[in-house]
Amino acid sequence: MLRPFLVLLAFLIMPVALADKPVGYEFYTFDKAMLQAKTQGKPLFVYFGRYGCGYCDKTNKEAFSDEQVRKIYNSHYVLAYVDSESGKRLRLPSGERIAEREVGTRYNAFVTPVFTFMTETGEVFHRMVGVQRIEDLLSAHKIVQQKLANTVKP
Repeated sequence: MLRPFLVLLAFLIMPVALADKPVGYEFYTFDKAMLQAKTQGKPLFVYFGRYGCGYCDKTNKEAFSDEQVRKIYNSHYVLAYVDSESGKRLRLPSGERIAEREVGTRYNAFVTPVFTFMTETGEVFHRMVGVQRIEDLLSAHKIVQQKLANTVKP
């Protein structure tokens, strides 16, 4: 009789990955981020994650906790967090109503985490899948900035 109780107790106190958007960042919903990106003239950085994603939790703890990453991403991008399993309804700038999980499907975020850099109109120009390290996020920023510099017309 004591054994089932101990097993239940072990499950209740076991650490669980409860990944959500990283702390210290100003993440918007996808629809609001698109509007902000257009207003601010900045590219979007979209984090496709989900509650309970261990890989998201690992990336949040190991990469997004870095102060340099935080400063760069908060200042250079409009940040959006999309819960790839959520039924929460959004209204895109086009007027289209769509659930967050449909946004994930539209942008091929079938696994989590997926990190996508895109224009304010939703055009993808860089994408990363899976656990990211500090150096991965810093490298992606350099790649994105180079791509942006090459597309700017005088």
